[in-house]
Amino acid sequence: MTYSASNTIWVLLGTALVFFMQAGFAMCEAGFTRNKNTGNILMKNLMDFCIGTPLYWLFGFGIMFGTGTALFGWIDPFIMKDYAAVLPEGVPLWAYAIFQTVFCATSATIVSGAMAERTKFSAYCIYSAAISLFIYPVSGHWIWGGGWLASLGFHDFAGSTAVHMVGGVCALIGAKILGPRIGKYDKDGKPRAILGHNLSIAALGVFILWFCWFGFNGASTVGMDSDSLIESASLVFFNTNLCAAVATLVTMLFTWARYGKPDVSMTFNASLAGLVGITAGCDAVNPFGAAVIGVICGFVIVLAVEFFDKVVRIDDPVGAISVHGVCGALGTILTGFFATGVSTMKGLFYGGGFRFLGVQCLGVLSTIAWTAVVITAVFVLIRNTIGLRADAEDEIMGLDRSEHGLPSAYSGFSITADAYTPETTEPKPEPIISHPEPVSEPVYVSQRPAHPHLFSRVQIICRPGSLESLEKAMNQIGITGMTVTNVMGYGAQKGKPEYYRGTPVEVTLLPKVQVDIVVSEVPVSRVIQTAMNVLRTGHIGDGKIFVYDVENVVRVRTGEKGYDALQDE
Repeated sequence: MTYSASNTIWVLLGTALVFFMQAGFAMCEAGFTRNKNTGNILMKNLMDFCIGTPLYWLFGFGIMFGTGTALFGWIDPFIMKDYAAVLPEGVPLWAYAIFQTVFCATSATIVSGAMAERTKFSAYCIYSAAISLFIYPVSGHWIWGGGWLASLGFHDFAGSTAVHMVGGVCALIGAKILGPRIGKYDKDGKPRAILGHNLSIAALGVFILWFCWFGFNGASTVGMDSDSLIESASLVFFNTNLCAAVATLVTMLFTWARYGKPDVSMTFNASLAGLVGITAGCDAVNPFGAAVIGVICGFVIVLAVEFFDKVVRIDDPVGAISVHGVCGALGTILTGFFATGVSTMKGLFYGGGFRFLGVQCLGVLSTIAWTAVVITAVFVLIRNTIGLRADAEDEIMGLDRSEHGLPSAYSGFSITADAYTPETTEPKPEPIISHPEPVSEPVYVSQRPAHPHLFSRVQIICRPGSLESLEKAMNQIGITGMTVTNVMGYGAQKGKPEYYRGTPVEVTLLPKVQVDIVVSEVPVSRVIQTAMNVLRTGHIGDGKIFVYDVENVVRVRTGEKGYDALQDE
């Protein structure tokens, strides 16, 4: 076989990009869940790739691409047999094998997010292995390995069904059997919003996935050595980006109208929903079709998340079921409507009739049936042996600590009372004021006569965004020091409805800033009036001001008291 450098490089570049999607999934799942489970999330996204890689090498690739029967390839440990019949033109076996390996790992990692925060790590390793070992390879053989769906003309260019929907169905079954997180639903079955702890990380994950999706879809042409392949790859890139952007825009506007404000996390989901939806037909539809698929996915993702959360009460912290399962199936079926006939049969809207649409529906339904039956058996077996769900105590504590012995994934950002004794031979500096026994109080010389003013503590509770303006205003009236604390609290603002992923947030504590100022020479009334001028907007949540008497003030370093302790040197 004569190899093509351009085709091989293209496939290997796509492999690297699809592999890097693991980082994107890890960031999304970590950001959408609570910080006490971050280490567990990252560990699972690492291990599903590391577990899946040797298993796919041992059995998965042979099952998927072996030319056995229409239902099953063959058992070929270590990929030793001849695969010339299925290899893309000019691409070596091992380049194609690693390209397919990273796709397999993507399907397995989808399940992690839907079952996050309450699954035993040992159970996760087992069912992740099952997905890579035989669930994904068998249906993949039907679709991409020359199996019975491929012979009927089923079209799934880069894996809306073969990869994403398989992962989404596994996520659905797993989350249903596992049950919701503790505290997700009240006694009446009403969902409570459990906010993700880091939307910045989640956003980074979305951008990584969007970027890598150009390799996921684009490199699925598995070649760039002809004008037709170059043109196809260009269309794939354009359609992939367009569908994701349109879906994102539609969801932003839809949630804005539905909840009164554009929902951030739901809009992140929409970007991925558009990417999943276009994956099946990105080579077969024109840009108009890609845009329409994006519009549909943008609406459906919101309704699907609400349906699973509120109606059937399946707790999916990251929306994996809706993004990958629902939009994967939807995108595959919509290809049956919008395919132009350039790279496959014509869709219904382009004169192709109902046959191609029927084949697309058949492929989706048969893949759902295979995946659902087998993964249900796997989950039930795990539940009845080693157990699927973590203990309630471990779940409340956080899986980082209970499953991995990790006190916190953010230890560098937490304030801890660590005992620390510096090892140094340098002499310690003498204190400015010594306290030899039995002297009980330091002595200082006042810089001015006794001041007649009393001391008052002004405590200001305000929005975090108002802090900078307040600080500048205080400096202008002569306030030279203040203590600022991040606090949580509520007042009248408690009754203001907010939404997270379509679920009302039960607001009991809101982030606020507490500013403490002790004044003597500056009149308290001036401090209060200045603060009110800066903070007042006329809306609920402007804040409160409290005034207290202060008996005395002492500067620890010098021992100065009263008025002198408040002055700059």
